[in-house]
Amino acid sequence: MIAGRPALAGLLALSAGLAACGPVPVAQAERSCMEDARAATGPRSEVALGIGTDGHRVRPMSSVEISVSSDYVMGRDPSDVFNRCVMRRSGQFPTRPLAQQPGWRG
Repeated sequence: MIAGRPALAGLLALSAGLAACGPVPVAQAERSCMEDARAATGPRSEVALGIGTDGHRVRPMSSVEISVSSDYVMGRDPSDVFNRCVMRRSGQFPTRPLAQQPGWRG
């Protein structure tokens, strides 16, 4: 009986992992897919400036980040990107178009 316990534990872990991959509620998918739609509108950048210390010296710090989505490079319509993302994550069509989503600035 002891030999079956690791197999049972493995089966439970696998089923929990697969459950996490299942569809999410459409409202949750709409919220998370907004970022994909925003990324399809153009490159995004972030610049950070500041100062830091190592305990002995003060030093300037900076970083620059630029990201370009493949949807933007391929010229895909952000509304289409949004619709496909919601369908992929929830298995349902969005409840309203991208232009009517709260927080969308297109």
